[in-house]
Amino acid sequence: MKFKELNLSPELLASIERAGFEEATPIQSETIPLALEGKDVIGQAQTGTGKTAAFGLPMLEKIDPNRHELQGLVIAPTRELAIQTQEELYRLGRDKKIRVQAVYGGADIGRQIRQLKDRPQIVVGTPGRMLDHINRNTLKLGTVETLVLDEADEMLNMGFLEDIEAIISKVPEQRQTLLFSATMPPAIKNIGVKFMKAPEHVKIKAKEMTADLIEQYYIRSKDFEKFDMMTRLLDVQTPELTIVFGRTKRRVDELARGLEARGYKAEGIHGDLTQQKRMSVLRNFKSGNLDILVATDVAARGLDISGVTHVYNYDIPQDPESYVHRIGRTGRAGKEGISVTFVTPNEMSYLHVIENLTKKRMTPLRPPSEKEAFKGQLAAAMEQIEEKLDENGLDRYLQNAEQLLENYNAQDLVALLLKTLAKDPSDMVPVNITPERPLPQGKKNFGKGGGGGNRRGGSGNYRGRRDGGREGNRSRDDRRSRGEGGDRNRDDRRSSSEGNRRREDNRSNSRRNNDKKRSFVIRNNQD
Repeated sequence: MKFKELNLSPELLASIERAGFEEATPIQSETIPLALEGKDVIGQAQTGTGKTAAFGLPMLEKIDPNRHELQGLVIAPTRELAIQTQEELYRLGRDKKIRVQAVYGGADIGRQIRQLKDRPQIVVGTPGRMLDHINRNTLKLGTVETLVLDEADEMLNMGFLEDIEAIISKVPEQRQTLLFSATMPPAIKNIGVKFMKAPEHVKIKAKEMTADLIEQYYIRSKDFEKFDMMTRLLDVQTPELTIVFGRTKRRVDELARGLEARGYKAEGIHGDLTQQKRMSVLRNFKSGNLDILVATDVAARGLDISGVTHVYNYDIPQDPESYVHRIGRTGRAGKEGISVTFVTPNEMSYLHVIENLTKKRMTPLRPPSEKEAFKGQLAAAMEQIEEKLDENGLDRYLQNAEQLLENYNAQDLVALLLKTLAKDPSDMVPVNITPERPLPQGKKNFGKGGGGGNRRGGSGNYRGRRDGGREGNRSRDDRRSRGEGGDRNRDDRRSSSEGNRRREDNRSNSRRNNDKKRSFVIRNNQD
């Protein structure tokens, strides 16, 4: 179903088009019409299926931009999800001029208080920090008309049930409630009975892969090794149409520029690009003028792209469901596809969670050597020459060719042609990609329960927490230790995190300084 068929306002449709979304996902096409009618909805769908737009678009449609007061409230389990949701709601509501603010633990509460004084129409936040603001009277919920509980089962797993009930008690009874959950345990059903009015239940089957058509590989590598390994793979596998997924906007920009520097036809796409640029990149990719599209998960969501032969996960996805979404871009319409995921040694546990979810083991892949990559380049060059010879049209060049043959050996001339067309890996421009901090480790329950409904023991810790801590624990710490002691504890944690970051940066700088070759270095510090 097209978004234009969902009876949304022109302002929202303009924002949807700017974001590059074309087709609504199943959860969106089934939930949005019900929510627009004002009904309470329980949406059961996995992460990565477009839930944010499923609840965000009806909520944004309902909001009056001329009323400078809180009208929509979204409760999320983690700071990362809260930030991601705030960013997407901002994008979708930009043409309607809707103000969206995020509040979460582990951040400067004073700054959040100042932002809340600007009276946003939507607040997205984690339960602990929301309650903190409510108790400080800096967040008043008396005007809320739409309440959203996102990843409700995750919030219950993290012990937020009492907090959620305390927040809901502050929201007017005359409201619309939208609840989204990957699973439907009894506690979630109880919330539906207790706090919702005759909710409609929309259940979307977990996305299945055409696993038989997709060859899934992984390469174990250190972060600074990934780029060279990937370009060698590109030379050996010679994919027709490729998508490379990066974790952050910065990563996407750097990878696209690095690939271009090495002679590949590549461009990046992420949420910060203008609509005109996004549409231009997608047109070039679909028409074959680009060989490689580098994208973030959010940017690639909802795009109608076919003919992709290879997917490279430069960074292992932060959410296991995103892996299914990523590699589902290939292996379509009965055609075979290949996916390759690069995994750092201390991210291997995330790989196992993905394997449990997909119920398929990935095959370890040995990265090609420079010699093998060069062979791949030569084979591609010879294929190109053969195609051009078949096209003919060489009559105008024959006279000059004869002159060259009088002075040079024919074999030398052909070798020169091959050298011109084939990229020798030893002559490649060195590219340094800014290191990304690995996904956090040391979670006690990470990955327990394997696939299916019991996988949630690991999923709660799987969303990329760069500071290595759980937002749930941090929020509860905030409540236990308000005052000087709490601030001091948070400062200690922040100081420790910054120290680790400095040590990691020093190691990365040392490694770069030891590189004797002159490097093409990409510098872009914006996420």
